[in-house]
Amino acid sequence: MDFAWNAEQETFRATVRAFLSANLPRDWESLAHGPASAAQSSFSKTFCGKLAEAGLLVPHWPKRWGGRDAGAWTAFILAEEMWEAGEPRGGQYMNVNWIGPALMRFGSEEQQARYIPPMARGQTIWCQGFSEPEAGSDLASLRTRAEKHGSSYRINGQKIWTSYAQHADTCFLLARTSPGRDGISVFLVPMDTPGIIVREIPSLIGEGDIHEVFWDNVEVPGSTLFGAEGQAWDIARAALSLERVGIPRFALATKMLHRAVSLLERSGRSVTVRSSRPRRLGRPARRRVSTATASSIRGNTA
Repeated sequence: MDFAWNAEQETFRATVRAFLSANLPRDWESLAHGPASAAQSSFSKTFCGKLAEAGLLVPHWPKRWGGRDAGAWTAFILAEEMWEAGEPRGGQYMNVNWIGPALMRFGSEEQQARYIPPMARGQTIWCQGFSEPEAGSDLASLRTRAEKHGSSYRINGQKIWTSYAQHADTCFLLARTSPGRDGISVFLVPMDTPGIIVREIPSLIGEGDIHEVFWDNVEVPGSTLFGAEGQAWDIARAALSLERVGIPRFALATKMLHRAVSLLERSGRSVTVRSSRPRRLGRPARRRVSTATASSIRGNTA
Protein backbone atom coordinates (compact mmCIF):
# COMPACT_ATOMS: atom_id res chain seq x y z
CA MET A 1 0.00 0.00 0.00
CA ASP A 2 1.32 3.44 -0.94
CA PHE A 3 0.89 5.97 1.86
CA ALA A 4 2.49 8.85 -0.05
CA TRP A 5 0.45 11.88 -1.12
CA ASN A 6 -0.46 11.83 -4.80
CA ALA A 7 0.45 14.59 -7.24
CA GLU A 8 -2.87 16.37 -6.89
CA GLN A 9 -2.60 16.41 -3.11
CA GLU A 10 0.98 17.65 -3.19
CA THR A 11 -0.09 20.42 -5.57
CA PHE A 12 -2.87 21.43 -3.18
CA ARG A 13 -0.42 21.52 -0.26
CA ALA A 14 1.94 23.71 -2.28
CA THR A 15 -0.96 26.02 -3.12
CA VAL A 16 -1.88 26.40 0.55
CA ARG A 17 1.74 27.10 1.52
CA ALA A 18 2.06 29.71 -1.22
CA PHE A 19 -1.12 31.38 0.00
CA LEU A 20 0.18 31.47 3.58
CA SER A 21 3.50 32.91 2.46
CA ALA A 22 1.74 35.66 0.52
CA ASN A 23 -0.93 36.53 3.11
CA LEU A 24 0.58 36.19 6.58
CA PRO A 25 2.20 39.42 7.82
CA ARG A 26 5.89 39.51 8.69
CA ASP A 27 5.07 40.00 12.37
CA TRP A 28 2.63 37.08 12.40
CA GLU A 29 4.33 35.21 15.24
CA SER A 30 4.22 38.25 17.51
CA LEU A 31 0.57 38.81 16.59
CA ALA A 32 -0.39 35.18 17.10
CA HIS A 33 -0.05 35.08 20.87
CA GLY A 34 -3.35 33.35 21.50
CA PRO A 35 -5.73 31.49 19.18
CA ALA A 36 -8.62 33.59 20.45
CA SER A 37 -6.84 36.85 21.23
CA ALA A 38 -8.53 40.03 20.06
CA ALA A 39 -5.78 40.62 17.51
CA GLN A 40 -5.92 37.15 16.01
CA SER A 41 -9.72 36.93 16.04
CA SER A 42 -9.91 40.21 14.15
CA PHE A 43 -7.20 39.10 11.74
CA SER A 44 -8.93 35.76 11.12
CA LYS A 45 -11.99 37.40 9.57
CA THR A 46 -9.89 39.21 6.99
CA PHE A 47 -7.67 36.18 6.42
CA CYS A 48 -10.57 33.72 6.09
CA GLY A 49 -12.29 36.07 3.66
CA LYS A 50 -9.20 35.89 1.45
CA LEU A 51 -9.06 32.11 1.88
CA ALA A 52 -12.67 31.90 0.74
CA GLU A 53 -12.00 34.06 -2.31
CA ALA A 54 -9.10 31.75 -3.23
CA GLY A 55 -11.28 28.65 -2.82
CA LEU A 56 -9.19 27.44 0.13
CA LEU A 57 -11.50 27.91 3.11
CA VAL A 58 -14.00 25.08 2.58
CA PRO A 59 -12.82 23.16 -0.51
CA HIS A 60 -14.14 19.87 0.93
CA TRP A 61 -17.67 21.24 1.34
CA PRO A 62 -20.37 20.58 -1.29
CA LYS A 63 -20.52 23.10 -4.12
CA ARG A 64 -24.04 23.98 -3.02
CA TRP A 65 -22.56 25.51 0.14
CA GLY A 66 -19.55 27.24 -1.37
CA GLY A 67 -17.11 24.32 -1.53
CA ARG A 68 -15.51 22.38 -4.39
CA ASP A 69 -16.60 18.82 -3.51
CA ALA A 70 -12.94 18.00 -2.77
CA GLY A 71 -12.05 14.79 -0.92
CA ALA A 72 -11.51 14.31 2.79
CA TRP A 73 -7.70 14.30 2.44
CA THR A 74 -7.93 17.87 1.19
CA ALA A 75 -9.37 18.84 4.57
CA PHE A 76 -6.51 17.04 6.38
CA ILE A 77 -3.84 18.77 4.30
CA LEU A 78 -5.48 22.15 4.79
CA ALA A 79 -5.69 21.63 8.56
CA GLU A 80 -2.06 20.49 8.85
CA GLU A 81 -0.76 23.53 7.00
CA MET A 82 -2.96 25.96 8.91
CA TRP A 83 -1.96 24.55 12.28
CA GLU A 84 1.73 24.53 11.43
CA ALA A 85 1.40 28.20 10.46
CA GLY A 86 -0.24 29.05 13.80
CA GLU A 87 -3.88 28.55 12.82
CA PRO A 88 -4.55 31.94 11.21
CA ARG A 89 -8.18 30.90 10.78
CA GLY A 90 -8.57 31.34 14.53
CA GLY A 91 -11.86 29.94 15.81
CA GLN A 92 -13.19 29.59 12.29
CA TYR A 93 -11.54 26.18 11.95
CA MET A 94 -14.54 24.88 13.93
CA ASN A 95 -16.94 26.22 11.30
CA VAL A 96 -14.93 24.51 8.56
CA ASN A 97 -14.51 21.14 10.29
CA TRP A 98 -17.77 20.39 12.05
CA ILE A 99 -20.28 23.18 12.73
CA GLY A 100 -20.93 23.81 9.05
CA PRO A 101 -21.28 20.10 8.20
CA ALA A 102 -23.58 19.62 11.22
CA LEU A 103 -25.81 22.42 9.93
CA MET A 104 -25.89 20.82 6.49
CA ARG A 105 -27.08 17.55 8.02
CA PHE A 106 -29.41 18.61 10.83
CA GLY A 107 -30.32 22.27 10.28
CA SER A 108 -33.63 23.63 9.09
CA GLU A 109 -33.70 25.45 5.77
CA GLU A 110 -33.92 28.73 7.67
CA GLN A 111 -30.89 27.88 9.83
CA GLN A 112 -28.85 26.71 6.86
CA ALA A 113 -29.62 29.86 4.89
CA ARG A 114 -28.80 32.07 7.86
CA TYR A 115 -25.60 30.47 9.10
CA ILE A 116 -23.80 28.52 6.37
CA PRO A 117 -23.13 31.30 3.79
CA PRO A 118 -21.30 33.55 6.32
CA MET A 119 -19.16 30.55 7.30
CA ALA A 120 -18.28 29.84 3.66
CA ARG A 121 -17.30 33.51 3.25
CA GLY A 122 -15.12 33.47 6.38
CA GLN A 123 -17.14 36.15 8.14
CA THR A 124 -18.26 34.57 11.41
CA ILE A 125 -16.88 32.96 14.57
CA TRP A 126 -18.66 30.31 16.63
CA CYS A 127 -18.09 28.76 20.04
CA GLN A 128 -19.40 25.51 21.51
CA GLY A 129 -21.19 25.42 24.86
CA PHE A 130 -20.64 21.84 26.00
CA SER A 131 -18.60 21.40 29.21
CA GLU A 132 -19.80 22.55 32.63
CA PRO A 133 -18.16 22.63 36.08
CA GLU A 134 -19.86 19.31 36.93
CA ALA A 135 -20.11 17.90 33.40
CA GLY A 136 -16.96 17.46 31.36
CA SER A 137 -16.53 14.10 29.65
CA ASP A 138 -19.85 13.07 31.20
CA LEU A 139 -22.07 15.44 29.26
CA ALA A 140 -25.16 13.48 30.28
CA SER A 141 -24.90 15.15 33.69
CA LEU A 142 -25.04 18.72 32.38
CA ARG A 143 -27.33 21.07 34.31
CA THR A 144 -27.82 24.08 32.04
CA ARG A 145 -31.57 24.17 31.44
CA ALA A 146 -33.70 25.47 28.60
CA GLU A 147 -37.29 25.75 29.80
CA LYS A 148 -40.01 26.33 27.27
CA HIS A 149 -42.24 29.37 27.75
CA GLY A 150 -44.78 29.60 24.96
CA SER A 151 -42.91 29.91 21.69
CA SER A 152 -39.54 30.65 23.34
CA TYR A 153 -37.01 29.07 25.71
CA ARG A 154 -35.45 30.51 28.85
CA ILE A 155 -31.87 29.31 29.42
CA ASN A 156 -30.09 29.26 32.79
CA GLY A 157 -26.77 27.67 33.68
CA GLN A 158 -23.01 27.83 33.26
CA LYS A 159 -20.51 26.57 30.69
CA ILE A 160 -16.75 26.34 31.15
CA TRP A 161 -13.61 25.95 29.00
CA THR A 162 -15.48 27.61 26.14
CA SER A 163 -12.96 28.58 23.47
CA TYR A 164 -13.45 31.83 21.50
CA ALA A 165 -16.52 32.84 23.55
CA GLN A 166 -15.67 36.53 23.89
CA HIS A 167 -15.36 36.97 20.10
CA ALA A 168 -17.98 34.47 18.93
CA ASP A 169 -21.08 35.55 17.07
CA THR A 170 -23.04 32.37 17.83
CA CYS A 171 -22.89 29.53 20.36
CA PHE A 172 -23.56 25.87 19.55
CA LEU A 173 -25.17 25.19 22.94
CA LEU A 174 -26.17 21.98 24.70
CA ALA A 175 -28.92 22.45 27.29
CA ARG A 176 -31.35 20.25 29.15
CA THR A 177 -34.99 20.45 28.03
CA SER A 178 -36.24 17.49 30.08
CA PRO A 179 -34.93 15.04 32.72
CA GLY A 180 -32.76 12.06 31.86
CA ARG A 181 -30.02 11.23 29.42
CA ASP A 182 -32.24 11.81 26.40
CA GLY A 183 -33.49 15.16 27.63
CA ILE A 184 -30.67 17.26 26.12
CA SER A 185 -31.14 19.53 23.12
CA VAL A 186 -29.00 21.80 20.94
CA PHE A 187 -29.59 25.53 20.49
CA LEU A 188 -27.92 28.01 18.13
CA VAL A 189 -27.75 31.14 20.26
CA PRO A 190 -26.45 34.57 19.19
CA MET A 191 -23.83 35.62 21.73
CA ASP A 192 -25.18 39.17 21.95
CA THR A 193 -28.43 37.88 23.48
CA PRO A 194 -29.16 39.66 26.79
CA GLY A 195 -28.26 37.61 29.86
CA ILE A 196 -25.08 35.98 28.49
CA ILE A 197 -21.99 36.82 30.58
CA VAL A 198 -18.51 35.79 29.37
CA ARG A 199 -15.43 35.69 31.63
CA GLU A 200 -11.95 34.82 30.39
CA ILE A 201 -9.94 32.07 32.10
CA PRO A 202 -6.12 32.63 32.10
CA SER A 203 -4.44 30.09 29.86
CA LEU A 204 -0.90 28.86 29.12
CA ILE A 205 -1.13 29.21 25.36
CA GLY A 206 -2.19 32.85 25.22
CA GLU A 207 -4.96 35.31 25.82
CA GLY A 208 -8.60 34.77 25.00
CA ASP A 209 -8.53 31.02 24.48
CA ILE A 210 -10.91 29.68 27.13
CA HIS A 211 -13.79 31.14 29.09
CA GLU A 212 -16.62 30.48 31.44
CA VAL A 213 -20.04 31.55 30.16
CA PHE A 214 -23.01 32.28 32.40
CA TRP A 215 -26.59 32.09 31.12
CA ASP A 216 -28.91 34.21 33.26
CA ASN A 217 -32.55 34.00 32.12
CA VAL A 218 -31.47 34.10 28.48
CA GLU A 219 -34.64 34.29 26.39
CA VAL A 220 -34.38 32.77 22.89
CA PRO A 221 -37.01 32.07 20.24
CA GLY A 222 -38.06 28.53 19.37
CA SER A 223 -36.27 28.89 16.04
CA THR A 224 -32.92 28.59 17.85
CA LEU A 225 -33.64 24.92 18.59
CA PHE A 226 -31.35 22.83 16.38
CA GLY A 227 -32.98 19.59 15.35
CA ALA A 228 -35.68 18.25 17.65
CA GLU A 229 -35.86 18.37 21.44
CA GLY A 230 -33.80 15.51 22.86
CA GLN A 231 -31.76 15.02 19.67
CA ALA A 232 -28.50 16.35 21.11
CA TRP A 233 -26.76 12.95 21.26
CA ASP A 234 -27.29 12.21 17.58
CA ILE A 235 -26.12 15.69 16.63
CA ALA A 236 -23.17 15.79 19.05
CA ARG A 237 -21.90 12.36 17.99
CA ALA A 238 -21.95 13.36 14.34
CA ALA A 239 -20.33 16.73 15.03
CA LEU A 240 -17.62 15.45 17.37
CA SER A 241 -16.67 12.66 14.97
CA LEU A 242 -15.79 15.43 12.53
CA GLU A 243 -14.13 17.62 15.15
CA ARG A 244 -11.71 14.92 16.32
CA VAL A 245 -10.52 13.96 12.85
CA GLY A 246 -10.38 17.60 11.86
CA ILE A 247 -7.61 18.43 14.33
CA PRO A 248 -4.23 17.09 13.06
CA ARG A 249 -2.81 16.49 16.52
CA PHE A 250 -0.15 13.96 15.55
CA ALA A 251 1.37 16.07 12.80
CA LEU A 252 1.16 19.11 15.05
CA ALA A 253 2.84 17.38 18.02
CA THR A 254 5.77 16.23 15.86
CA LYS A 255 6.31 19.70 14.42
CA MET A 256 6.07 21.36 17.84
CA LEU A 257 8.61 18.92 19.29
CA HIS A 258 11.09 19.65 16.50
CA ARG A 259 10.50 23.37 16.98
CA ALA A 260 11.07 23.12 20.74
CA VAL A 261 14.37 21.25 20.22
CA SER A 262 15.42 23.84 17.64
CA LEU A 263 14.72 26.68 20.09
CA LEU A 264 16.76 24.93 22.78
CA GLU A 265 19.68 24.38 20.40
CA ARG A 266 19.69 28.02 19.27
CA SER A 267 19.65 29.20 22.88
CA GLY A 268 22.51 26.87 23.85
CA ARG A 269 20.35 25.07 26.39
CA SER A 270 19.95 21.73 24.61
CA VAL A 271 20.70 18.47 26.38
CA THR A 272 22.61 15.70 24.56
CA VAL A 273 21.98 12.16 25.77
CA ARG A 274 24.97 10.01 24.77
CA SER A 275 23.70 6.69 26.10
CA SER A 276 22.42 4.11 23.62
CA ARG A 277 19.69 3.22 26.09
CA PRO A 278 16.57 5.39 26.53
CA ARG A 279 16.84 7.64 29.56
CA ARG A 280 14.28 9.74 31.31
CA LEU A 281 15.13 13.44 31.27
CA GLY A 282 15.90 14.93 34.66
CA ARG A 283 13.70 17.64 36.12
CA PRO A 284 15.82 20.62 34.92
CA ALA A 285 15.94 19.25 31.38
CA ARG A 286 12.21 18.54 31.40
CA ARG A 287 11.59 22.08 32.60
CA ARG A 288 13.69 23.52 29.75
CA VAL A 289 11.86 21.42 27.15
CA SER A 290 8.49 22.40 28.64
CA THR A 291 9.43 26.08 28.62
CA ALA A 292 10.61 25.90 25.02
CA THR A 293 7.49 23.99 23.98
CA ALA A 294 5.21 26.53 25.68
CA SER A 295 7.09 29.33 23.92
CA SER A 296 6.71 27.47 20.64
CA ILE A 297 2.99 26.98 21.17
CA ARG A 298 2.48 30.64 22.02
CA GLY A 299 4.45 31.65 18.95
CA ASN A 300 2.43 29.34 16.70
CA THR A 301 -0.88 29.51 18.60
CA ALA A 302 -1.21 25.78 18.12
